[in-house]
Amino acid sequence: MSRLLGGTLERVCKAVLLLCLLHFLVAVILYFDVYAQHLAFFSRFSARGPARALHPAASSSSSSSNCSRPNATASSSRLPEVPSARPGPTAPMLPPCPDSPPGLVGRLLIEFTSPMPLERVQRENPGVLMGGRYTPPDCTPAQTVAVIIPFRHREHHLRYWLHYLHPILRRQRLRYGVYVINQHGEDTFNRAKLLNVGFLEALKEDAAYDCFIFSDVDLVPMDDRNLYRCGDQPRHFAIAMDKFGFRLPYAGYFGGVSGLSKAQFLRINGFPNEYWGWGGEDDDIFNRISLTGMKISRPDIRIGRYRMIKHDRDKHNEPNPQRFTKIQNTKLTMKRDGIGSVRYQVLEVSRQPLFTNITVDIGRPPSWPPRG
Repeated sequence: MSRLLGGTLERVCKAVLLLCLLHFLVAVILYFDVYAQHLAFFSRFSARGPARALHPAASSSSSSSNCSRPNATASSSRLPEVPSARPGPTAPMLPPCPDSPPGLVGRLLIEFTSPMPLERVQRENPGVLMGGRYTPPDCTPAQTVAVIIPFRHREHHLRYWLHYLHPILRRQRLRYGVYVINQHGEDTFNRAKLLNVGFLEALKEDAAYDCFIFSDVDLVPMDDRNLYRCGDQPRHFAIAMDKFGFRLPYAGYFGGVSGLSKAQFLRINGFPNEYWGWGGEDDDIFNRISLTGMKISRPDIRIGRYRMIKHDRDKHNEPNPQRFTKIQNTKLTMKRDGIGSVRYQVLEVSRQPLFTNITVDIGRPPSWPPRG
């Protein structure tokens, strides 16, 4: 009996001991679990708490410091401010525009019989910005081109020019701006002086211009492979006009549409200012280029074809009676007469959807002695 009682008591003691051991193990596990949770809680609090309190404290400290001492500097022990916003992602670099743009059409059909309202031209060129500025969206051009148009009373011609040239220049992947230099008043027209004005005024708007295309408003290229860019030598684009039977009229002809880099233009002292009336200024420009050791670059005659909008000669643009004498004296006059001596007054700058119009007063021609 006593043995049976002793065995039962021994088993009970062992069971109680095991229960105590199990309780101890559960308590230890729970203890470490709660400790870990508390540790994580306090870690988050210590990390976030100062950041939340940083701006109010800094603002309060700054406000208090500025109220008491307007010129006091901030304490060196103050924590740095947390930026309010992270900078956005950097725009990806665009590849260079190709030398031979892939979207060119080649020979174009040019006609001047259909009505051409400016609203239509604007709808056709949604990518052209106010002022006639355009930048290709998918590549980086090597040059920034300013197209300069000498102008007076040619609104009808200008609409056709914008209609054809904007799509051509966009297909050529050019970064460009169009500037119409409008001569104020009814005095004798001066094409070359207006081109000088256009050069200076375009650079005032954007100093990045490094290529200048000088174009008459009544000339439209018949092939978009005739690229409006500047090269190592001055460029003559309009080498085969329909009015000359699509031939170069003479070897020294440099009229219609031409292009010079900024450096080339300054090297010849720009264009002459003293050619009032029709004719002579383009031959003077050719002489300036030759006298400074440069040569004329031209496209293939099959690509350099142009259509001219037919029109009567403008009033106050009669042939210049002194043009032949002036052409013979280019060497003597080019250093004193040019971009460095041009005088004019800007009357209005108007940025239109397809071009920038700059109206200028360029003065009046000197009184010519009677002939004979």
